[in-house]
Amino acid sequence: MVAANYLELMLLAGLLFVTAKPLGIYLEKVFDGSPHPLNRVLGRLENLIYRLGGINPDEGQKWTRYASSIMGMSLVSLFFTYAILRLQHILPLNPQKFGPVAPDLAWNTAVSFTTNTDWQSYGGETTMSYFSQTVALAFQNFISAAVGISASVAVIRGLASKANPALGNFWADLVRCCLYLLLPLSIIYALFLASQGVIQNFNPYVVATTLQGAKQTIAMGPVASQEAIKMLGTNGGGFFNANSAHPFENPTPLTNFVEMFSFFLIPGGLVYLLGRKVKDTRHAWSVWAAMLMVFVAGVLIASYAENRGNPFFKQLGCSSAVNMEGKETRFGVFESALFATMTTDASCGAVNSMHDSFTPLGGLVLLFNIHLGEVIFGGAGSGLYTMVVFIVLTVFISGLMVGRTPEYLGKKIEGREVKFAMIAIVVAALSILGFSAWAAVDPRGTGAILNPGPHGLTEILYAFSSATGNNGSAFAGLSTDAWFWNITMGIAMFLGRYFMMIPILALAGSLAGKNIHPESEGSFPAYGVLFTLLLLGVIIIVGALTFFPAISLGPIAEHFEMLRGSTF
Repeated sequence: MVAANYLELMLLAGLLFVTAKPLGIYLEKVFDGSPHPLNRVLGRLENLIYRLGGINPDEGQKWTRYASSIMGMSLVSLFFTYAILRLQHILPLNPQKFGPVAPDLAWNTAVSFTTNTDWQSYGGETTMSYFSQTVALAFQNFISAAVGISASVAVIRGLASKANPALGNFWADLVRCCLYLLLPLSIIYALFLASQGVIQNFNPYVVATTLQGAKQTIAMGPVASQEAIKMLGTNGGGFFNANSAHPFENPTPLTNFVEMFSFFLIPGGLVYLLGRKVKDTRHAWSVWAAMLMVFVAGVLIASYAENRGNPFFKQLGCSSAVNMEGKETRFGVFESALFATMTTDASCGAVNSMHDSFTPLGGLVLLFNIHLGEVIFGGAGSGLYTMVVFIVLTVFISGLMVGRTPEYLGKKIEGREVKFAMIAIVVAALSILGFSAWAAVDPRGTGAILNPGPHGLTEILYAFSSATGNNGSAFAGLSTDAWFWNITMGIAMFLGRYFMMIPILALAGSLAGKNIHPESEGSFPAYGVLFTLLLLGVIIIVGALTFFPAISLGPIAEHFEMLRGSTF
């Protein structure tokens, strides 16, 4: 790394720091229904939506009803998306005359965008009509992000509540999130992207003649509008198959920087919102610091691995071992490593380089970020509520160390809460390791591998990790557009979203009904250096112990084979 790289990393961290507080305060006003500037402009529209939907925003919901509302909304939107994809050949805005999406691929894509995963087993510009891109997929980008943010806010309410089992009203949270947060930010963001060269039109594709006289088809489309919510909502699904490596999605160094910043913008604000609601911003900054430390460590390791590259390159006569394979020359090694680390931290899945082409250690960082639960700022909402699981485990373990009943923010952590936390962790591990093991021994799974040896195993592990973690990025060395992969990965996405979200809502509901006890000498403070270090230890140990055997056979084995000069 050169000085400019360190300065960029510091600038990025600084911007995240200074925006967390004002955004957190704004989020508090939005979800509390308090007056704010946009409320004066859009308040009538909000009330109209409530009247048309029969919603009483002041009616609180216990965790069971809040969770059932999320599931009902998600299942309806999943069916809505699936129907559009299957019928796109008879729907408007299809100048390229694309046919219907195959049933298994439509299932995979509908689940993917409903769960905020945005895994793509297809090329966007060669598969999806403009109607599918905007009405189905971009719509899901808003709704799935809003669902995650709303769930996170509900969990925060459960932590801050004083013997009140209600977690808020999901429908009101959903409306306010879209109306006052995602839509305004996306409009501003889309205008910025368009000013930088990101295209926004509904024109038919352009056929150009190259200097050599060949014909080249240049895809068009409403890209800027979809790109904005793709990044803000940590969705990650690209309009083009090349995603943010495509110049029509990410044309300049400035757009590249802003896109990375937008990964962490809302997750960072939600962390400060937690501190505001529990009336202890020291706790929020301690959690924020833990996230930042793991993020910076990941960037440094990934950048070092890619700059060191593959020593075998020099044996082949290359002047440098630096690994530029699969990377855009306009971004280079550091920008690629930084973008890749952030997108796997944030459960976003957008890419500006080919993760499959990273060195074994570079790819290990990306895989490990997902295995940690993508709690390093994490997805829109999902990062914070998954982090709460690790916080509960941290205070539980610290309580056992000193022989006292564990407490978190004045509420006792008992067996019920620990069981809910462990369910969320076990579900993720079972889905990732179970499906990976199946694919590694089933000919329908191994038949998709394009790279033999440890790297092939890593590709399988990464695919199901990305699906279960609702990340959506891929090593892309697998032919996953097949019935086996589309169906199993769709199930993994569904499990990773709802079978983790519901136990965490149950955890919040359990804590919401408890009284808050004053802090005593026996209480473990949920702030400060000791808490931050303990939290980091629990996050890393849980991730390492759960997945270490699998990654030992994949990227770690590949790394040592690379040093020996072995190829596969």
